[in-house]
Amino acid sequence: MNSPTDSGGGEPGGRPRGAADKASPQLTHTLFRLFVVAVLASFFVFQLDVGYLWLTALLTLAGIVLGILLIIRAVKYKAPRLVLFGTLSGMVVSVVMLLVILASSLFFNQIRDYQQCVRHALTLQATSACQTQLQNSMPTQLR
Repeated sequence: MNSPTDSGGGEPGGRPRGAADKASPQLTHTLFRLFVVAVLASFFVFQLDVGYLWLTALLTLAGIVLGILLIIRAVKYKAPRLVLFGTLSGMVVSVVMLLVILASSLFFNQIRDYQQCVRHALTLQATSACQTQLQNSMPTQLR
């Protein structure tokens, strides 16, 4: 018969104390991978088309939330410095993407028209005309 001291675990439910410590780095690395994917995906989705601005915003928001969680976990569980450095770098990229998203949402119609114009431009002269059209469609304070 087992005594209460050798029940196989230090926590209620029979789970050994070391399991949480072993699972913590794995969860941190999994969250870090998801964070990297979210940050890179938000950057590349933005490059596709301004019509996907909503998806870019969603991925950027997910990246910021995961980044905050990772910074907390990195400090709490003493994660490797590479994870902390990568998370801080990714947070900088996410903040820049947030600013780009805000600017793109302010000038959504102008950017959409420019992208459509460039899609149909076959020559450098046509591309230059698209850029001139974009400049003329911007408010005079931004020219």
